[in-house]
Amino acid sequence: MKSILNAIAETHQVKFSYIEEELVVYRLVPPDAALSLEAKIAYLEKNTRLRFEMATQNYYTVYNDKRMDKPLCGYLMDSKSGMPIENAAIAIPALGITIASDAKGYFELPVLTPNAISIRHLSYAPKQLSPSQLYVSDCPKILMDVIVEELPEINTQRYLATGITRNDFGVIAVKPAKFGILPGLTEPDVLQTMQQLPGVTSIDETISNINVRGGTHDQNLFTYNGIRMFQTGHFFGLISAFNPMLATHIKISKNGSSAFLGESVSSTIDISSHTRIIDSCYNAIAVDMINANFFSKVRLSDNATIQAAGRRTFTDIVKTPTFKAYEDRVFQNNVVTDLSDGQTVGIESAKEFYFYDFALQYHQKLGRHELIVDGIGIENRVDFEQRTDISLKESYASQRNFGASLNWKSHWNDKNESDVQGYFSWYKLGAENQSGDQNAQQQNRVSNKGLKIKHTFIPEQRFEIGIGYQFDETSIKNTDEVDNPPFFRESTEISRSHSLIAEGLYHSANEKTQLQIGVRGNYFEKFDLFRLEPRIAFNQALSQRWKFDLLAELKSQTLSQVIDLQEDFLGIEKRRWILANGNDIPMQKSKQASFGFTYLYDGWLFSIDNFYKEISGITTQGQGFQDQYEFVRAIGRSDATGSELLLQKSFTQFYTWISYAWNENKYHFDDLEPTKFPSNTNIIHNVSWAGIYEWKQLRFALGAKWHSGRPYTRSIGFLTDPDNPANSSITFSAPNAERLNDYFQLNFSASHQWHFKKSTSLFASISLLNLLDRKNIINRYYRVNTSLNTVENVDTYSLGFTPNVCIKVVF
Repeated sequence: MKSILNAIAETHQVKFSYIEEELVVYRLVPPDAALSLEAKIAYLEKNTRLRFEMATQNYYTVYNDKRMDKPLCGYLMDSKSGMPIENAAIAIPALGITIASDAKGYFELPVLTPNAISIRHLSYAPKQLSPSQLYVSDCPKILMDVIVEELPEINTQRYLATGITRNDFGVIAVKPAKFGILPGLTEPDVLQTMQQLPGVTSIDETISNINVRGGTHDQNLFTYNGIRMFQTGHFFGLISAFNPMLATHIKISKNGSSAFLGESVSSTIDISSHTRIIDSCYNAIAVDMINANFFSKVRLSDNATIQAAGRRTFTDIVKTPTFKAYEDRVFQNNVVTDLSDGQTVGIESAKEFYFYDFALQYHQKLGRHELIVDGIGIENRVDFEQRTDISLKESYASQRNFGASLNWKSHWNDKNESDVQGYFSWYKLGAENQSGDQNAQQQNRVSNKGLKIKHTFIPEQRFEIGIGYQFDETSIKNTDEVDNPPFFRESTEISRSHSLIAEGLYHSANEKTQLQIGVRGNYFEKFDLFRLEPRIAFNQALSQRWKFDLLAELKSQTLSQVIDLQEDFLGIEKRRWILANGNDIPMQKSKQASFGFTYLYDGWLFSIDNFYKEISGITTQGQGFQDQYEFVRAIGRSDATGSELLLQKSFTQFYTWISYAWNENKYHFDDLEPTKFPSNTNIIHNVSWAGIYEWKQLRFALGAKWHSGRPYTRSIGFLTDPDNPANSSITFSAPNAERLNDYFQLNFSASHQWHFKKSTSLFASISLLNLLDRKNIINRYYRVNTSLNTVENVDTYSLGFTPNVCIKVVF
């Protein structure tokens, strides 16, 4: 425009007075040089918002017809709904400038420019603007049209229950907000739900001892919002430590897990409470026969929320029948029980037992970035006085896990996003046992901290590439102290690792072929060792109804749990965390491969998975032997071979499923005799069935579990020492050559939800565990009774009939 005015001024011998910023936003074709001065001015006024006013002869003032003392700004709105459009990209390509619209659809360009402006959003048709369209008195509303694309029909298939799905790579996804019902559950407890999956069981009926394809509990990786959790159970293993109202999505992987997850030789359980910032906020209060629970999510602004949740048992105030059943189960055959007559000793402390957990989260959106801060805390504690005719024991045992994480997410554009996370977790297991004039104390402390960096690049719709780095540091401190006779032992171990990660995901154009390949390169400072761990997950549609999948992985972990003595920590939570030292505690390494088929048609779902898993570097201390190998220190490996089947049929309001898992899990210890024998977790046959009816807001579920008995080693003799009965010993048969009676349990659940107002609802549920009150033996071992100089047969029994009722109000 300046060039045009300069040319006109020279041709017609006139002068123009103007504010330069009002002119530079315009660029147009110059008027025909043959036109008169008046015609040229009329042409300029028609094609711009400029006005020309003659001040004196041959002298013109040029000004804009609207005020120009504001930036280039506007509001992006949906052309049909009128709702604001957030996170649209407003760009000036010529200057390399790109900004994003906020939650109100507002944007503001930082400079005056004559260049074209482009607007893009994944859900809307692109739009081009000229600066003149933004130079009006107010920031204009710019309407954008939604892109309408007809998608192919996809039939989602529930897996075991509403709210649970299985993806093509075998990952089980649970969305608690959409959770239906499962037999024996009043709420979507993640770890109880996990035990419904084929190939997942618990040999002692606790969620702190979950066995996936024959592995031990410590070989599973549990993370909550990126925080590694070392404590997973309340009531020392009978209730999940994760608040069921917190989780928004859960991913469970038995094989072929993401390369971004390490420190595990078995399954991975990733629990998240993160949501989109625009998700609705609400409050909830729940009470059952064990604890009271609350959840609250509050919107601080259009771009920030804060949420809090907490749960605490009230059994130190009121003892319900549910608590009594759990109490009898937890305090079997440990320091709280007199093994001579099998009777539970009275607990006289005012606070005999309690647990609590809490979680906090702050979520802030900053344009294309997000900040999420999480915190979680868990504690169990039991205090008691144990009185007998000859002694008084005042003891306690406590278990705590606290953690925090800070997550920074950046969505740079449609093809690039980054995620940076720092995390910290602290765990402490402690106990004090007073016996007469002796006081014994034990502690097991774990500190874990680290940094994760991940960048995801999507070059095109069918490909996704992720690269990252992780630094992880774990330190463990174990302390044992006795005052009479004086004894003190303390050990500290530290492990640091650096990991480089790369992972690629491919989907074919017709979605029939899917492939995920990842590799994790770990460097362990303590051992000066570099280990490469590839992962692969492949899925191929063979037809419209049949799919084939292949999964394989190499994994490792330096952290594990061991048992020094069965009476450690009062026998309630006797496992302590330790780090590999390269000597008697090696690093555990696993290799696993599986393949299977899935059939899906007309409400039918059938799946079969066949697997082989080998774990090296296991120790006898970590396997919980209670026979001739209880005090033996040996290193070996385990291998598991098995098949898992699921058959499910869905009708309109009713669906039913049955699953079967076959598992052969064996130990290999070169220093033991025999060198090869069944593992302590070898449950050969496992069957589960459920029938579930859902009609509107009413749900019923009846289900049964059956599995072959747990292996154990039978006592075949007793060697007595008449001079010193304390030296008497038990002789055993071949290890794990015998089996307990088969396990069977029938469970029932029912629930109903009432909606009173738009944002208020009442949820009521009831569960009946072990409906038939079957007395299942879940463990057997032998013990010398020094007073009678005989062998005692000690059986541990499952939960008896256990009812529970839950009432939840959401508002």
